[in-house]
Amino acid sequence: MIEKIEVTGNGYKVEESFKKYTEKRLGKLDRYLPRGFKKDVVAKVIVSEIGKNKGEKYEISVAMDIPGGKVIAAKDECSNVFAGVDLVEAKLTGQIRRYKLEVQPHRQKRSLKDLFIKRK
Repeated sequence: MIEKIEVTGNGYKVEESFKKYTEKRLGKLDRYLPRGFKKDVVAKVIVSEIGKNKGEKYEISVAMDIPGGKVIAAKDECSNVFAGVDLVEAKLTGQIRRYKLEVQPHRQKRSLKDLFIKRK
């Protein structure tokens, strides 16, 4: 679980229930990270109210600082902040999986025949 999650509001008062929900949803993203990077990930969540009427729409932006200088970010607009966190989580999941493939490419699978043949 990602332990360092900072939730702030820009023109939005962050409630405790929203903070707990965000930590629960984004904290699970560590399962997609490479093993060596899980400890030091820092996620910063910023919630902003946008639109002419306050409370009409919210913009949720998340930036995850991964060791090695990599930053994975996602942003989405939604009328409900909780739904916005779900959408951002889905975007981050895909980006983290692509990052993991770049860092740790798949091993080549060998057939049983190749295992038993002695190589010179």
